[in-house]
Amino acid sequence: MHGMLFPMSLIDNPKVRFNFEILETFEAGLVLLGTEVKSLRAGRGKLEGSHVVVRGGETFLVGADIPAYQQKNASAGYDPTRARALLLTKEQQAIILKASDTKGLTIVPLSVYNKGRKLKLSIAIARGKKKFDKREAIKKRDTERDVKRELKHRM
Repeated sequence: MHGMLFPMSLIDNPKVRFNFEILETFEAGLVLLGTEVKSLRAGRGKLEGSHVVVRGGETFLVGADIPAYQQKNASAGYDPTRARALLLTKEQQAIILKASDTKGLTIVPLSVYNKGRKLKLSIAIARGKKKFDKREAIKKRDTERDVKRELKHRM
């Protein structure tokens, strides 16, 4: 489903839709080094376990693992999990700041994708699912899979 929204998705955060209920999504620019851009375009990097934080009026992606394109050519102190600044409009920033202060809400990255020549990060305001909700999602997914399998065999 997510691939339809962003056909040129480079890396995804696969478990986020299972663990969280998505309330609102935003598109943010990423402040990256050249080696990180090349690495992401090659499909390397992980968003699992990362989240977005607001510090001093600025928004950062924390915990994302983006390795240098060529490890040998990376600068001596290169940190693949460093905090990366996000570029958002003032309105988006205000909404995200309010959500980050609200109890029970978190801001999570969904995917990194190409938009023209620029790399964008899709982020979402989300609420963590309870165990019950996760079990419901698993049941629904399993029944859909069984139905598809049955239909496939009948044809």
